[in-house]
Amino acid sequence: MPSFDIASKVDVQLLDNAINVARKEITTRFDFRNSKTEIELDKKNFVINITTEDDMRLNSIIDVLRSRMMKQHLDPRCLDDSKEYYPSGMFIKKELKAKNGLEKETCRKINADIKAFKLKVSSQIMDDIIRVTAKKIDDLQSVIALLRSKDYEQPLQFINMK
Repeated sequence: MPSFDIASKVDVQLLDNAINVARKEITTRFDFRNSKTEIELDKKNFVINITTEDDMRLNSIIDVLRSRMMKQHLDPRCLDDSKEYYPSGMFIKKELKAKNGLEKETCRKINADIKAFKLKVSSQIMDDIIRVTAKKIDDLQSVIALLRSKDYEQPLQFINMK
């Protein structure tokens, strides 16, 4: 039976490249001259640590980082910036977490949308991916088209089409 997986994965190397290019751009910008700004990536936990002097620069850094991610073909919706920045002495720090894997709520929402579509497909939640199987590949392609038309606030990849 034909099947495919729905996942939300972030390529760490592309994210690291985007951060390095953003860091290079920030050091050459005039409004960041003589500022103590740092951007670091924790590759194990998918966390980007930003340290800078004020919130205007912090917003500029996040904007540059998102534009560089788009140029590296990464979806900037994978960044979770719900955590507020916090002061640390003369600096402010912010942690941006890259969402890696589908969350349980998103899995349930996707599963409900597939079932509401009333096609002869079955979907199973397996940890942080969803496997969709059907008898016809056309049904799977219509499910992919349905999921691409909706917004789940997280990038979706359709992998392992068999």
